[in-house]
Amino acid sequence: MSASVTTGPVGTGPALLRAAFRRHAAGVAVITVDGEHGPAGFTATSVASVSAEPPMVSFGAGTMSSSWPALAGARWVGVHLLAEQHRELAVRFSRSGADRFAAPTRWYSGPHGVPMLEGVPASLVCRVIARVPAGSHRVVLAEVVEGHTSRGGRPLLYHGGRYAGLRQESAEDPP
Repeated sequence: MSASVTTGPVGTGPALLRAAFRRHAAGVAVITVDGEHGPAGFTATSVASVSAEPPMVSFGAGTMSSSWPALAGARWVGVHLLAEQHRELAVRFSRSGADRFAAPTRWYSGPHGVPMLEGVPASLVCRVIARVPAGSHRVVLAEVVEGHTSRGGRPLLYHGGRYAGLRQESAEDPP
């Protein structure tokens, strides 16, 4: 058994968490909601499948984000899983103060008034079940009630503070 090798600074608290998760690749999604003042949305890298029966997902949302007021009272949300060709969409929805739903964003008002993005590999309409306090964020649990999937290409990932595509493996690469 070999000893673990530390290659960077060791710390605690938020700095340690951020440094550790820069090394963890995460899928990229856009969460949308119909707010009192129109559609709202944000880029999320915290989306996870929670349960198959009933079908549920979770995601984190910052309570200081511009989208939080709309999300705080929403009964319905859209969860849109992005492919690597949607890098600009992810960037647009991560910018503070941007009109995220202006052109070139393609969207429509879907079931329950949820803003639905066009052309993404998977879109889910979800009923919010709970908002669990978690520090400066809330973990939102939502039941998937309908949606669609398509052949959208390789997933968009977030790693090391940047968006990236998934490297295509050759037949010789181990699984």
